[in-house]
Amino acid sequence: MARPTLARIDLEAIRANYRLAKGLAPGARALAVVKADAYGHGAVMVARALAAEADAFAVACSEEALELREAGIQNRIVLLQGMFHPNELEDLARAALTPVVHNREQLDWLCRARPHRPLEVWLKMDTGMHRLGLAPTEFAAAHARLVACTHVSGVVLMTHLARADEPGHPATATQLQCFEAHARRLPGARSIANSAAILGWPAAHGDWLRPGIMLYGASPFGESHPSAAALRPAMLLESRLIGVRELTRGEAIGYGGRFVCTRPTRVGVVAAGYADGYPRHARDGTPVAVNGGPSRVIGRVSMDMLTVDLSEHRDARPGDPVQLWGDLVPANRVAVASDTIAYQLFTGLSRRVPVSYEKTG
Repeated sequence: MARPTLARIDLEAIRANYRLAKGLAPGARALAVVKADAYGHGAVMVARALAAEADAFAVACSEEALELREAGIQNRIVLLQGMFHPNELEDLARAALTPVVHNREQLDWLCRARPHRPLEVWLKMDTGMHRLGLAPTEFAAAHARLVACTHVSGVVLMTHLARADEPGHPATATQLQCFEAHARRLPGARSIANSAAILGWPAAHGDWLRPGIMLYGASPFGESHPSAAALRPAMLLESRLIGVRELTRGEAIGYGGRFVCTRPTRVGVVAAGYADGYPRHARDGTPVAVNGGPSRVIGRVSMDMLTVDLSEHRDARPGDPVQLWGDLVPANRVAVASDTIAYQLFTGLSRRVPVSYEKTG
C-alpha cells in the first residue's frame, strides 16, 4: 500500500467560490488568479475547470501563462508582473497574453515594440502598496503614451490594496481616493479588488475583480467575516495513523521533547511532516481531525511524521484517517497556529504528495 498522505482538490468548490465572487459584484468581470500553480492546487486543472465561465485568468509571468496555453486554455490571460525583458513582447503577442505595465522600462519597451498583433495592456498605479506600479503623478502621462501606441488595443487601469484584509482600516479608503483622483478622467475599465476587497470593500469592486485566495476556499481575513462564511475549502490534506502508543505522565514526545505529557496520554503517529508541506513550526494544539473528530498536534513536527493527541479517541487505530486541513480543519486555523498564512500552506505542498481531483458538487 502506498504512503497514505494525499491532497484532494474539489474543483466544484473552486467553481462555487468563483461564482460567489461574481455574485458579490453583479456586472463586474473576474480574473481567476491561478499564479503559483493555482496556489498549489494545480493551475492547468483549475483553469480547465473554470475555462467555460471564467472571464479571464491571471498569472505572475509568461512561463505560467504559456503552460496554460499549451494545455489548451484559450481564455484571456493577464500577466500580473508583466514582462521582464523586451524580447518577451513578441511571445506575448503570439500567445495573445495581456501584460501589466508597472514601471517606466516596461512602458518604453512596449512603446518601442512592433509586435505582429495588437496587445491589450493593464496599467498599474502605486496607490500605497509600494511594491509595483507607477507613481500617481506619472499615471496619466503613461496612459496617454499607451493610448497613442497603434499596437495597444486597449488599456485597463489597476492598483493593488495593501490592507484590504483589515476591515475598516483607513489605508484602503486612502488608496481608493488616490486611485480615483488620478484616474478619474482617464478612459478604460478599472481593476482594484483582490479577494479581501471583493468580500469586504464593495466600493473597490470596479469593472474587473481579481479573486485569488478566496477561489481556494480560504478567507483573506484574520478574523471571521460574514462574506467569507460561504467560501468552500477546495483542498483537503489528509493522511492516516501509522502508529499508536500509550505514554505515562512525564514522558516527552519527538525531537527536543517539546511536549511533555502531564497525564497518561494516548499518542498517534501520522504519516505526514514538513517534507510534505505541513508546517514545521506548528505549535502544540494545532488542530487536526482524527476519524472526523477534533484532535491536536503534540510534539514537534518532523520531516515525515507528526504526532497527535488521541486522548479523546480511545478506539483510534493505525490506518484511521487524519485530516490536516480541509472542511473539518480550516487551513486558516492551522496557519495561525503555525505563524504563517493559508497561502503558504497551499503553495508549500510538496511534490511527493499525490493529488486527487474530485467533483463533489
